[in-house]
Amino acid sequence: MSFALEASATEWNVSVWGKRRAFTEHVEKLAELVSEKTGGEFTMNVSYGGLSKNRENLDGISIGAFEMAQFCAGYHRDKNRVITVLELPFLGVENLEQEVAVSAAVYAHPAATEEMAQWNAKLLMTSPMPQYNLVGTGDPRSTLADFEGMRVRATGGIGNAFSAVGGVPTSVTATEAYQAMESGVVDTVAFAQHAHLSFGTINQADWWTANLNPGTVNCPVVVNIDAYEALSDEHRAALDSSVPEAIEHYLTNYASLLERWDSVLEEKGVQKVEIDAGVIEEFRAKAADPIRDQWIADMEAQGLPGQELYDLVAKTLADAKGGS
Repeated sequence: MSFALEASATEWNVSVWGKRRAFTEHVEKLAELVSEKTGGEFTMNVSYGGLSKNRENLDGISIGAFEMAQFCAGYHRDKNRVITVLELPFLGVENLEQEVAVSAAVYAHPAATEEMAQWNAKLLMTSPMPQYNLVGTGDPRSTLADFEGMRVRATGGIGNAFSAVGGVPTSVTATEAYQAMESGVVDTVAFAQHAHLSFGTINQADWWTANLNPGTVNCPVVVNIDAYEALSDEHRAALDSSVPEAIEHYLTNYASLLERWDSVLEEKGVQKVEIDAGVIEEFRAKAADPIRDQWIADMEAQGLPGQELYDLVAKTLADAKGGS
């Protein structure tokens, strides 16, 4: 009788990549919180590359190879078209709290839910990242003319933005970026600050653009729908209620990284380059509107509510800025 009353243990495998860093802190915190709330009955084993390659995490979720995973939209844009609205260049997101707000709004849209369900995936939470900026070798690139022919590691909308001004984007994965830079396959790499640190590109850099801010990438954490629905009510409640706490932990942790970023640049001898406001405006004019309009047209042609999704992002962002 006592055996029958015991809660059944649940063990989930979680596929991420690289090493533990600011980008994975909410996943680590989620695992910690869920275990605490269930008295150790619901545990998560976070694997850094041991379960799958980063470009194959969504496929792994779809076949139930593991229960939870992190991926980035730019790795397979055809599989997650809806959330690529969050990767459009120059959306105007100013901080991580705004990034959380716009991601949550898009993740909750029926079109996003339906598209992810095709992969047996449920969007659980975002991995909010600040605006990307470039590190590069040689002389700083600070004008649009400098971007002409520039080989840049950039995915998604950021890659499209650099293409619009004559750059040559390549979408090597984050784990391949250092080698691509070291071997001269790329001249520059677009990353958020934590990734320049984690993947070593800052160690190859001569300079860093402090304020180019062309956009960011969107990297959700998803769970396998069958695994989620198989959870007991208690375990599902523990998981769902831990998401806001995990995101809050992530934001606090990332803020401390940003505070020490200038000292990192100084320590590594990397020049901080401020791009002229006129250059940024020229970049925005060439990249933002045409890429947004093309994205909306492409989505609508595929039967997806492109305009509605873009408008949702714009409205959510305006509300977030109004409340900040």
